[in-house]
Amino acid sequence: MRIAAGLLAAATLTGATACSASDQPAHAKAQTPVAASTRPAETFTPLLQQALPNVKGKTFTSAIVAFPPGASALPHRHGQAFVYAYVLEGTVRSKLDDKSVTTYHQGENWIEQPGAHHVLTENASRTKPAKLLVVFVADTGAKLKVDDPKS
Repeated sequence: MRIAAGLLAAATLTGATACSASDQPAHAKAQTPVAASTRPAETFTPLLQQALPNVKGKTFTSAIVAFPPGASALPHRHGQAFVYAYVLEGTVRSKLDDKSVTTYHQGENWIEQPGAHHVLTENASRTKPAKLLVVFVADTGAKLKVDDPKS
């Protein structure tokens, strides 16, 4: 029970940094649609944000990113954050920098190095949703996602 209360308190921290196009605090909106082209957009739901006590100036943030059928994200970067993504449901296609497109299925995961350009992120299915658990280790207060369609 103490853990659940701690998670709830952490999820409602004031001044939390959400990974959204609007850059609103995590406590302001539980789900934030993120702009994409003409396809459906993903939503970002913050779970936990916690300053790392043993790494000054760094914050751990976890979130669920949900992709409706056919959804894709605009090309983007996560600044200098280290990113870990785990596929909770469905199938997601991803392309980082100049590497080839990789398809990830439920139970698979990947990392993104600081400064990486996430050129493609999309739900591989036109009929089933996909969902990711995403974890960021970033500078405290830094934007977690910046659209970067032209790089």
